[in-house]
Amino acid sequence: MDYDEWVKSVPVEIRNDSLWNMEAYRLSLFLSDPGWYDVTKLMSDKRTLGLSDQLYRSLGSISANLAEGYSRGTGRDRARFYEYSLGSAREACDWYFKGRHGLGELVAEHRIRFLTQIVRLLLTMIPHQRSYRIGEPEEKYFTNKQELLEDVPIPK
Repeated sequence: MDYDEWVKSVPVEIRNDSLWNMEAYRLSLFLSDPGWYDVTKLMSDKRTLGLSDQLYRSLGSISANLAEGYSRGTGRDRARFYEYSLGSAREACDWYFKGRHGLGELVAEHRIRFLTQIVRLLLTMIPHQRSYRIGEPEEKYFTNKQELLEDVPIPK
């Protein structure tokens, strides 16, 4: 099923929610459908049973955290849940890479491409939601060792 066909199959109630306008959310929902089949295939081999559970949880967590974050009232709260979603998307990439032998290289590459697109969108969205720049302050870190040593009590 291609993306356009899939969109038509999504219930109208979901498509009418303003959350549907978020591309990362739509992509994560779309990926959860083929992901279901991937997980089912991985479950059939006892060597990849644990991997299938991890993949299922990380794929589900992407859209769930996007929905949770979208419902938050402040940008900082939204950014926190979008960061959780980012972590889950990166984790799913990792599990797909590890499961590529059971799923096939083409399947894993396809899914990783979708996940990479979600990661890129989230890396743009998260700083935008925050009211401050992510990163270290520009001040230089230094200490005056002599002042520090003068205040150190010496045990007797």
